[in-house]
Amino acid sequence: MKFGKRLKKQIEESLPEWRSHFLNYKELKRRVNAVSSPSPSPAAEAEFLTLLDAEIDKFNAFFLEQEEEFVIRQRELQERIQRAAEANPSPAAEAEIARIQREVVDFHGEMVLLLNYSSVNYTGLAKILKKFDKRTGGVLRLPVIAGVLQQPFFTTDLISELVRDCEAMMEAVFPPAAVSAAARDLEERQAVAAAEQSIFRNTVAALLTMQEVRSGSSTVGHFSLPPMAPLPESEWLVQSVSVQPPPSSPLIPTQ
Repeated sequence: MKFGKRLKKQIEESLPEWRSHFLNYKELKRRVNAVSSPSPSPAAEAEFLTLLDAEIDKFNAFFLEQEEEFVIRQRELQERIQRAAEANPSPAAEAEIARIQREVVDFHGEMVLLLNYSSVNYTGLAKILKKFDKRTGGVLRLPVIAGVLQQPFFTTDLISELVRDCEAMMEAVFPPAAVSAAARDLEERQAVAAAEQSIFRNTVAALLTMQEVRSGSSTVGHFSLPPMAPLPESEWLVQSVSVQPPPSSPLIPTQ
């Protein structure tokens, strides 16, 4: 699948409020064509570079906003988990634990989506710059990508750490005994699955896109992202998207 179609599909499968923050690949491609036309406008290259800078600024603003929100949400979840662990058993305490379980799974999924956001937009930039250099005979890709590698949206160390911390929280709120009990209770499992359906589907789509974008191929080059380790349960993930209902509270693997 060509990258433009893959990106369009990924945007459609992303969270609705995130869609306008992805790379405007179609418009950048149109401007590359304008620069490389037989009679390009003198301002065509400047317009391309202006849009390119604006797109990078857009990625950074969105990524930093989400990153800050995730740090706050993780702290709040950790505090709630601690309070729930110290609370006396009661129906209210059990209801709070159930809410925390759903929120932790959603939180984990959203962070995986943000890692995918970084990967997809970086890949799009590298591809459009490669197209620009090929069409114009220029060497724009090398200096631009060197700068992109230092941009906030590409610096995912903090988010990756938050994902690992969230997985530790999952272990705390999904003890083996509780998981077994939930597996025996079909009605409860379906209720949780329904609540998580949207974020689960989006996260699965993100994981599969990351695997595809970062898989080895004959076109891999210096600017390609390193391949992901194979998803150990990728077949199960694909099946889960099409089978109703998906498993309750899936512990989705990260890269």
